[in-house]
Amino acid sequence: MICARELRQEQERIIVGTNGVRSEDSRGRLIAEEPDPLRTCFQRDVDRIIHSKSFRRLKHKTQVFLQPEGDHYRTRLTHTLEVTRIARTISRALLLNEDLTEAIGLGHDLGHTPFGHAGERALNEIYSQGFRHYEQSHRVVDRLEKSGKGLNLCYETRMGILHHTHGTDDDTAEATVVRLSDRIAYINHDTDDAIRAGILSENDLPELVRERIGVRYSERINNIIMDLVTSSANGKVGFSPEMAEAVDCFHKFMFDAVYKNPIAKGEESKVKNILEGIWEYYVKSPEKLPEGYRRIAENEGVERAVCDYVSGMTDDYAMYQFGSIFIPAAWEVR
Repeated sequence: MICARELRQEQERIIVGTNGVRSEDSRGRLIAEEPDPLRTCFQRDVDRIIHSKSFRRLKHKTQVFLQPEGDHYRTRLTHTLEVTRIARTISRALLLNEDLTEAIGLGHDLGHTPFGHAGERALNEIYSQGFRHYEQSHRVVDRLEKSGKGLNLCYETRMGILHHTHGTDDDTAEATVVRLSDRIAYINHDTDDAIRAGILSENDLPELVRERIGVRYSERINNIIMDLVTSSANGKVGFSPEMAEAVDCFHKFMFDAVYKNPIAKGEESKVKNILEGIWEYYVKSPEKLPEGYRRIAENEGVERAVCDYVSGMTDDYAMYQFGSIFIPAAWEVR
């Protein structure tokens, strides 16, 4: 009797076009496993990522605005969900594998630091080997999750996570979709958050962006996705020249107006002090690291272990750690 996974694989031969990756054609896992009777290999990757500790921590990690006053600003988790939803829409329209796309999208930022890109810049300066969140995301799924066993994801999911920022010539079409969806998501939702914060208004957007992409949030998202879908052909996923120019203009504008904005970034000078203080404490006292990180210190060096520990912290936990290390505890006279 045919199982649910085999039925899905038969369906993929119809719904996943020649430019997509069918689950039966996956290059497999680092450690071979018996197939699941219900789920394809890429569906299993999705489930492993969603149920991971690293994924749960994303809800308490900054996207752009540090400690914003209000409940509606994006976090690293909501960013991840928006990227994944955009990417699935594009993949379905292009007859790609939605499950592989979803797995890459959900896993692409698992290695991000506390305090957003400010934390990434700080760790990159502190750690002698340099820190790049896409490499750390790959390390999380390969080495750190499940108490050092890793998630044992499929090759295509792992490479999509590793290359989601810059891409490579041999990326799957699904990986390219996630990389472009990442940019589509953050330039638009960060604009939305900046407007909410009073840093921007919709009229501040460059004329080229307003004319070719749109003014309202949903309009901008829809127009960019429509252009990407209609412009992608012959296995190449990409924008039309006109939209590519507008998206690049939008991206540059956001860096100048928001990502470097002194109001939005006003607290970032404190981020390096916090992470540097925690870093130096554990480098000097590695025996105080949690057990799993002590094993990493023994096998790969203290700095590698401390980098893994600090980068995995949420914003609140990093501040708690800093406080517990450097701020004297209250005491009572009895």
